[in-house]
Order: sequence, then C-alpha cells, then structure tokens
Amino acid sequence: MNSHQSKDSNQSIATPDIYTRVTDKIMSDLERGELTWRKPWNSQNLSAHVTFPMRWNNIPYTGINTILLWATAAEKSYDLPHWMTFNQALELKGSVIKGEKGTQIVYADRMVKEEEDKNGDTQLKQIPYLKTYTVFNVSQINGLPDQYYKAPEVKQTELKQRIAELESFFANTKADIYTGTEASYNQNADRIQMPPIEIFDSVEDYYSVLAHELTHWTKHPKRLDRDFGRKKYGDEGYAKEELVAEIGSCYLSALLGIEPMPEEKHAAYLQSWLKAINNDKRLIFAAASYAQKAVEYVQGLQPSS
Repeated sequence: MNSHQSKDSNQSIATPDIYTRVTDKIMSDLERGELTWRKPWNSQNLSAHVTFPMRWNNIPYTGINTILLWATAAEKSYDLPHWMTFNQALELKGSVIKGEKGTQIVYADRMVKEEEDKNGDTQLKQIPYLKTYTVFNVSQINGLPDQYYKAPEVKQTELKQRIAELESFFANTKADIYTGTEASYNQNADRIQMPPIEIFDSVEDYYSVLAHELTHWTKHPKRLDRDFGRKKYGDEGYAKEELVAEIGSCYLSALLGIEPMPEEKHAAYLQSWLKAINNDKRLIFAAASYAQKAVEYVQGLQPSS
C-alpha cells in the first residue's frame, strides 16, 4: 500500500469472506465455460493490445488482482490500463464520475499478536490476513492528467522480428524443448515436448501453448519445487498444477504481447478445476501467486538490458 491510499478506501474483512467472494465469481465464470483471466483478449476494445492492469504510478498489479481487474475490464469494456482509489484520483485533481461503482481488490498484510508458549513465555507472532480496497478504472474518472487517457501504443514489429524476440525469450530459459506429437512437460526427463509450429493456426498460438508448458517446467524441484501431491492424471493435485500453468500462460502471454491459446485438452480441465476450486476457497489466490512466481522466475533468466 502506498501513501496515496487513504484508510477509508480499504476495509479489513474476515479473510474467508474475501476468499469466498472471489472464488464464487470465478466458479460462476467456469460453470458458464468462461475463463475470467482470459477475458481481456476477447474484449473488442482490448483485442489489439495485451497489457497488465496498472496502478496510478505505472506499477503493474500482480497475482489475484491481475485476474480481478482483467475480468472487470472485459466486462465493462475498459480499454485503459490504469486503476486507482477514490482518494488517489482526488490527489491527481480527478473525480470519480457520479454513479460509477469501483472494483474490490485485495491487499495482503500481517498483524502482530502476543501469544504465550508452552513455557508461559510471551512471544510475538505475525498473522497474515487480507484487506480489500476499492479501485476505479480511469475510464470512470474525469479530470486526470492527460497521460492516463492515452491508450497503450501497440508495438509494431515485423513478423520475422517478432518471432526472433519470442525465440530468444524461450531460448534464454535454457529449457530442453523438442519437437514431438503433443504439448507436454515430462518432469522425470525435465523436457518440454511441442508439436511442430506449422500445425498451429498462428505462431502466437504456438508460443502461448509453449508458455503453458514452460510454466509447468518451473515446478521442477531444482527450480521452484512446486508440488500439489499429484498422484495420477486428473486428480486434484493435477488440477491445481494445470490451473497454475493456465494462469501462468496468460501472464507470460501478456508479458510477450501475444494472445493466450488453450490446449486441445483445455475443456476437459474445466471440470477438474471446478472441483478443486470448490474444495479449496483459497486455491485461486494460491494459483495466481504460484503463477506470478513462475513468471518472475522465467523473467529472471532473461539477460538484463
């Protein structure tokens, strides 16, 4: 949280209420066969440009807030990336348009509590909890500085140059990627298999699916060591990992400026996701966090500019 955010713009709500509210929204989308975190790319206003939602100070939102704001932007057809609180708008000489409703997002914090241990000694214990606060898209605000109302410029690059950039990005990870008959990651062999690029409808589709498999690649014990207790294909641990890879693919696609493309098996995952999310209200928060860590790990493998 920054100094521009006032106390009255955030609320400390019982953590289960936050988890339930966000989970119910995403469950509702999944039951309709929709994917909240993909919505910006299906929005007419955002179809030409992929971008992360941004704070007033040009710092991108991360984790679950990315998903929440992408969903609202698509639902309301907002094509501007910046979001801010009511008071942040005031400090920038702007004003929220009368009747506009904000979007609740979350902020992780910790409280310190004194507890006695078994020896009767008092110890300080940090307890994590979530707050919610409300933000508005700049499309809902009048009077802000002009730069907030400028749509992001679409980067114009030749196709060959664009492919070279994407090839370099994935090559810099040093992941073992080979051509085969399906898109998959084998953890035992620590290899990513991808079908020939020629069979995809577009080169962007190829790289989007590769981003999904690269997210799986980050779970290896020698990397992020991500393990959900998966025992067999289709079980709850499998569903959790697929959910992380799906969100990770969307994050990486946004980073690379390509449209995320689901794998052919994607529809079958929906039911397992529904079950897993319904059984664990915290899962979508955790999956978004794991996906964020995977993307940051992959970004860390790129040469510094």
